[in-house]
Amino acid sequence: MEKLRLDIIGMSYSQSQSGAYALILGERNGKRRLPIIIGGFEAQAIAIELEKIKTPRPLTHDLFKSFAESFNISISEVIINKFSEGVFYAILICSNGDEEIEIDSRTSDAIALSLRFNCPVFTYEDIMGAAGIIMDEENESNKPPKEAKKRINLEETTGYAGYSLPELEELLMTAVENEDYEKASRIRDEIKKR
Repeated sequence: MEKLRLDIIGMSYSQSQSGAYALILGERNGKRRLPIIIGGFEAQAIAIELEKIKTPRPLTHDLFKSFAESFNISISEVIINKFSEGVFYAILICSNGDEEIEIDSRTSDAIALSLRFNCPVFTYEDIMGAAGIIMDEENESNKPPKEAKKRINLEETTGYAGYSLPELEELLMTAVENEDYEKASRIRDEIKKR
């Protein structure tokens, strides 16, 4: 079965599930999007790697990567291979150089690991056909569901506009030291705006 390559398009708060996020994956060279609801911890793990934020101690996905690399194991690709009753399933294609095995994974963890191992993410046409959304700017009826509509508005949620740049940098260091990466990403975004 032919695989479709996916790229991360963005992430937003879920309006329908408290504490959840919608991860939007897009079909490479296509208009279809795959919205996947994920938990806050996984959203944080994905955002930290996307933004290349360095943490003082390794997070779970970083630990997994270090552990795997210590034993010469790599992840060559992630495949979102099943969609059933609104839940996505994924597998990690792993190799130690001699043998290749598939490991079952939650989709959110698989995406977080794909970023750390710099490997591609794929799905199949039947999954994209069942759960994908066609993005077409001319047609309002094809917009993503409510979970993906509300984008994070950093200006409304940060409250850091009144701080000076040195104060923001100090707050950023404190947030990272306290492993409050969500707060750190908001502060970093305020610094970038300036």
